[in-house]
Amino acid sequence: MIIDIGEVKLFFDVEGAKLAPEGPEMRERPTLLLLHGGPGFDHSHLRATHSRLADVAQLIFLDHRGNGRSERSTPDKWHLDQWADDVHAFCLALGIEKPAILGLSFGGFVAQAYAIRYPEQLSKLILSSTAGKMRYDRIFAMFESLGGAAARQIAERFWHDAAAPGALEPYLEICFPLYNQTPQDPDIIKRAVMNPAVLGHFFGEDGEGHKFDFLPELKKIRCPTLVMSGEVDPVTPVEQSVDLAAALPQDLVRLERFAGCGHGVASDDPDGADRVMREFLTS
Repeated sequence: MIIDIGEVKLFFDVEGAKLAPEGPEMRERPTLLLLHGGPGFDHSHLRATHSRLADVAQLIFLDHRGNGRSERSTPDKWHLDQWADDVHAFCLALGIEKPAILGLSFGGFVAQAYAIRYPEQLSKLILSSTAGKMRYDRIFAMFESLGGAAARQIAERFWHDAAAPGALEPYLEICFPLYNQTPQDPDIIKRAVMNPAVLGHFFGEDGEGHKFDFLPELKKIRCPTLVMSGEVDPVTPVEQSVDLAAALPQDLVRLERFAGCGHGVASDDPDGADRVMREFLTS
């Protein structure tokens, strides 16, 4: 489905009902807005790992501006404040009041920006395999631990400048399979609608992906927040989730570490991730 939020049209899809029949009443379920990783990907990677939550929440999968099936807009609009404002405009356009937000990886960056800019507009927040600030020393060390010196070298080249010619292809071939301990679906990349330009813009040599730092501002968040992290995640190592959780209001945060899991813990431990998210959303 497509919705015009003013200056751009965004693609979204819905799974699960907002109202469910229960005896003589229609019971209202929470709305969970899911923000995908990347940037430059689409929401499809979230479907296989998170759709099972549709029996306890209405799930809305959104493609960010410039990503997936949403309009590309222009590169000057590809930044975190704009993506956060798009989430706000999207919720207003559809009449979604105080949703729960799940942001995975890059989607977690957008979710943090949204929660900081609009702290009263969401009910709960799930930050999965993400970071308040990128720490490349940790990233390179984890890639070396999982894939040796060659993987570290390719990761260093990619993360230094994702827009550099020839940086993306070897990263997808050598480093992407190290994201998870469970063999990845070979079609996960094939079925995604990709826009490498937005990835290069955000994680290019001088891109925002190298500069943002939400850690000093996370104290502004006002809703219960679940932080989920895999202990063998090479992209957002678990130490980054520890830093993130420490910066959030301590009476609102819950940190869950998943042993033996990589990037996107639901890919390696679907039952464990589902149990934790389900409990958090329904409590």
